[in-house]
Amino acid sequence: MDYTMKEVLQFVEENDVKFIRLAFCDIFGRLKNISILAQELPRAFEQGISFDASAIRGFMNVEASDLFLFPDPGTLVVLPWRPQQGRVARFFCDIRHPDGTPFAGDNRNFLRETVRLGEEMGLQCRVGPECEFYLFELDEKGEPTLRPQDQAGYFDVAPLDKGENVRRDICLTLEQMGLHPETSHHEQGPGQNEIDIRYSDALSAADNLVTFQSVVKAVAVNNGLYASFLPKPLPEKSGSGLHVNLSLVRNGVNLFRGGAGEYDPEAEAFIAGVLRHIREITLFLNPLTNSYRRLGSFEAPRYVTWSRQNRSQLVRIPAAKGELSRMELRSPDPACSQYLGFALIIRAGLDGVRNKLTLPASTDIDLYTASDAVLGALEKLPKDLGEAIEAAAESEFVRSVMDEKTLERILTDKSGEWNRCFAAADQQKFEFEEYFRCI
Repeated sequence: MDYTMKEVLQFVEENDVKFIRLAFCDIFGRLKNISILAQELPRAFEQGISFDASAIRGFMNVEASDLFLFPDPGTLVVLPWRPQQGRVARFFCDIRHPDGTPFAGDNRNFLRETVRLGEEMGLQCRVGPECEFYLFELDEKGEPTLRPQDQAGYFDVAPLDKGENVRRDICLTLEQMGLHPETSHHEQGPGQNEIDIRYSDALSAADNLVTFQSVVKAVAVNNGLYASFLPKPLPEKSGSGLHVNLSLVRNGVNLFRGGAGEYDPEAEAFIAGVLRHIREITLFLNPLTNSYRRLGSFEAPRYVTWSRQNRSQLVRIPAAKGELSRMELRSPDPACSQYLGFALIIRAGLDGVRNKLTLPASTDIDLYTASDAVLGALEKLPKDLGEAIEAAAESEFVRSVMDEKTLERILTDKSGEWNRCFAAADQQKFEFEEYFRCI
């Protein structure tokens, strides 16, 4: 909701809000926050709240470490799982230098600038994420295990599906926070679930995804469980994807509106742009060594192709018409930086529109049963994190749209991560220790 600063301060006073969480994400998409008392909120709006940015992975060096958080008044929300007396509210924040200039590593602002770039072209991008996650049991010390909550499968019901009450709690909590969950169900893997959020503008969609992931974590803990967004927590089971649905709007008209084969040439050019640049931006959509264990199995794509309805493809055109017509990008996973990932997908598509790219022919086959001769002729996504790093580092497109320092910090960090995993005697153990408790 688009609150003004005055309305926010009035709401805080009238609704017994005592604590304010100023939230932001680091350059890798991990949620951070600092809590202030409600009486400090006017100062936060006017002067910002300073923090040690050298302590945030990928942000600043110690010799120039001060950054400031400025709450975005339109993102005010009360956290329903916190006490109702002395309530806790949360804002997403803009990050600025002491002189007031935007911090280049603020990927939320990068996405905002991407939205403006589309608007300058007369285009708006609507985004609807579909996020999968696993629910695992805790041990006797309250630590997460790899024991799934249940052994149910796709669309199963109770008693096989033990996650229905948790999903219900998640959906009700999201509604209290102003989000609109549309569907929820058990997924293919044991203990695996999916909840889909209604589409919105790109910045709101990224904010909503951050909120969604934090709600899932909080509700799971309240139910004695651990929620994991790791792309491939169980080696022989289905991985967790973040399917990104996108539609393109000009003058209030959805350019995908006609359904399969009947949409506007700009929509085709947008898809073509995503296909052209997908290898270069895969590092940011699939940022972990574990991400590449998911790609190529259980309906997760491996090849740079598109088709209508076909779930073995990178880009799928769902069987929908009217306002729900869209493209679906199936490679991203929930470990990605939400703001950076959405921004790069949109910029890739806009590059296709700007250059009037031609959409290649669709690949209307099941890629999981296709012959080696057919598959050998198709372009592949990077096979591992090392190849993804190389593709991003060599990309003129990525370097033309991303802040240079932010890019170099990500490349350096991810190269170190890749080298440590590659050198590990047990790579799956490395991934468990590196990722499981923080993703």
